[in-house]
Amino acid sequence: MEYSANEFDVVVVGAGIMGSSTAYQTAKRDQKTLLLEQFNFLHHHGSSHGESRTIRATYPEDYYTPLVLESYKLWQQAESEIGYNVYFKAHHLDMAPANNKVLHAIVESCGKNSVPIRVMNRDQLDREFSGRVRIPEDWVAVATEHGGVIKPIKAVSMFQTLALQNGAVLRDNMEVKGVERDGVRGGVWVCTENGERFWGKKCVVTVGAWTTKLVKTVAGIELPMQPLETAVCYWRIKEGHEGGFAIGGDFPTFASYGDNYIYGTPSLEYPGLIKVAVHGGCPCDPDKRQWGPGNPLAPNTLDPLKEWIEGRFSGMVDSGGPVATQTQLCMYSMTPDEDFVIDFLGGEFGKDVVVGGGFSDHGFKLSPVVGRILADLALSGEAQGVDLKHFRIARFQENPRGNVKDFL
Repeated sequence: MEYSANEFDVVVVGAGIMGSSTAYQTAKRDQKTLLLEQFNFLHHHGSSHGESRTIRATYPEDYYTPLVLESYKLWQQAESEIGYNVYFKAHHLDMAPANNKVLHAIVESCGKNSVPIRVMNRDQLDREFSGRVRIPEDWVAVATEHGGVIKPIKAVSMFQTLALQNGAVLRDNMEVKGVERDGVRGGVWVCTENGERFWGKKCVVTVGAWTTKLVKTVAGIELPMQPLETAVCYWRIKEGHEGGFAIGGDFPTFASYGDNYIYGTPSLEYPGLIKVAVHGGCPCDPDKRQWGPGNPLAPNTLDPLKEWIEGRFSGMVDSGGPVATQTQLCMYSMTPDEDFVIDFLGGEFGKDVVVGGGFSDHGFKLSPVVGRILADLALSGEAQGVDLKHFRIARFQENPRGNVKDFL
C-alpha cells in the first residue's frame, strides 16, 4: 500500500523501552512505522532510564519464565545487529526462609520450565561465595545461571537506532492526546497536542505511567494501574572487598523474599558501590511529580534494609546507610496482581489498537519479547507461541484484584 507522509502501517505511542522495542520489531518486518514520544528521546521522566536493571528467569509465576528465556536470545540478537552490549551476564541467587511460599513457587516454576537450579542451605551457600553471602540457619538459597544486568538507556537507544536503521520514523516532543477511529477507511488517527495527526493501520500504546490516563481518554476504560515513584540505593563495599562483588566474576544478581522484597546487582555502574534496594515506592501522579529532595521509600523500609545488608554480606558492605540514593529515579506502573497488560483495546477499535502497560517493576528485562508480542498482535492479530490469558484487560472485570496467585 502506498502511504502519504503522515500515514503508516503502525503508529507506536511512547518511546520508552517497550515502545522502542516494538518499533524495532515492526520496522524490521518491513512495516512503515512511526514512533512518537511526548518528551525528548531518552528522557528521565518515566520508567526506562536509570543505571541498571536485573534480568532473571526465576519467577514464581511459571508463565513468565519462557518469556525471559526468549528475551535472552532477543537481547543477544539485537546486540549483534547494533554492535555493542547492553546486557552483562551474571548468575542469579534467590533467598528466603525455607517455608517461604514464593521461593517454593520459584523452584516449582523452574522445574516446569527446565531451568537448572541448585538449592543450597546456609553452609553450602557460605562455601559457594566464600562468606560473601550468608543466610540465616532456617533460610535456603536457589542459584541459577540465568541472571544478568542490563544498561537501560543504552538499551532504549539501541532499539531506537535499530528501528531507524530499518526505516522507522522517530518523532519526539509529540504528546498524544487522542486516538480516533477512522470509520471510512479503517485504521485510526493519532492526534497530538500540537495539532498534527497521523493515520495508522494499527496503533500500539506503550506509554508507561500515563497508560491509565490515555486509555481512559481514548476508550473510557479504567485500567487499575497505580504509578509508584521509587528510589534506588547504592551502598559502599568496604576496602579490599570490591573485586568480590563486581560484575564479571562469580557474584550474582540477587533477590530476597520475606518481610520485604529486596533485590540488587553486582557492582557495575559506580566503582566500589553495590545496588541494594527494596521493591516498592510511593503513589504518584506522573504529571505532578515534585522532583525535589526526599526519599520515596516507605518510611519503615530503610532500617530493615540496613539490617539485611549487615546480615547477608558479612560486614563486607557498609550497612550504615546508602552513600548514593537516586530519588525520583523512575516510576513503576503497578497492577493489582503485578502482571502485565498486553491486549487489544477492543470496543470500537477492535484489534486496531494494542495496549502494553502495567509492567510492575519487572518488565524491562522482558522488553525484547514484549516488543515482539505487541508487533505480532498489531500485524497478525495474535501472538505467536504465547498464551496471553494472564495479561488480558478483562481479568479485572472478573476479579478487581486480577489473577489469583496461590503463593501470596
